[in-house]
Amino acid sequence: MAHEETVYDALEHADSGEGQWAFGTGFDDPLAGVDTTVPDGVDPVDLGEYCLMLGDDALVFAQRLTQWVTNAPELEEEVALANIALDLLGQARLLLARAGSVGVLGRSRALAGETIPAEDALAFFRDPDEFRCTGLAAAPNGDFARTIVRLLVAATWRVAIFARLRESRDPVLAAIAAKGVNELAYHRDHAGRWLLRLGDGTAESHRRAQDGVDEVWPLLSDLFTATDVETRLTAAGVAVDPATTRDEVRAVLDEVLIRATLTPPAWPADAAPSGRLGQHGPELAGLLEELQGLARAHPEATW
Repeated sequence: MAHEETVYDALEHADSGEGQWAFGTGFDDPLAGVDTTVPDGVDPVDLGEYCLMLGDDALVFAQRLTQWVTNAPELEEEVALANIALDLLGQARLLLARAGSVGVLGRSRALAGETIPAEDALAFFRDPDEFRCTGLAAAPNGDFARTIVRLLVAATWRVAIFARLRESRDPVLAAIAAKGVNELAYHRDHAGRWLLRLGDGTAESHRRAQDGVDEVWPLLSDLFTATDVETRLTAAGVAVDPATTRDEVRAVLDEVLIRATLTPPAWPADAAPSGRLGQHGPELAGLLEELQGLARAHPEATW
């Protein structure tokens, strides 16, 4: 079914016989017409796993940001956070579709059925230990200041990754990165402006901003440690070694914090990328229950 201008247009065609899945799969294939051939010398399993890493970060953090809808401190910011979440959701959709195009479906496809698109099967029918997101993406929101700090860190790091991925030997990844890097730069700048406002504001906003920094900083510990998959794909010219982004990310974060009259904490020691290996705390299970509930309760539903 062709993508309609509005949800109301789509509803008018609901009886056309072209079933649409209730949880978002009535859209066109995001990779339709794209050459998804895996570059020579690249293991499709590694490529799919890497796309899951980047896609899961975006999907899970998008879900965290949507939890601010009806809870943000002002209406304009509520809309801004929702739009940032939509940007991340779009990135997740493309990356999970790319993962599906190289065969990374497994149990999620068996649970979802053959007719559901790959990105939906991967988003809605994997268990927590099958997700490859970082602890930074999965962590609970905390207060508004903590969310702003986390958004700044996540966007700054992701900008650095995506800027380098524009040169990836995988043309699909390169195209996704070229589109996403501008979105992420806006996310970074939006968070930076808010942190300046909070840090250099009232005594209370300064305290909360500093507390947010101190709480978020330990979550940076595994961002710059490459998995074996990333190491192999970096050697193949497809992925980015996250360690190469450390100096850039640190310079940006230190500059923003100092301008916001905040104290940069000690940089955390590198840790094993446990989230990338499917090792998560209980907070991810709760988030996925919220994200996946409708699809799992009604896997055959159409509208």
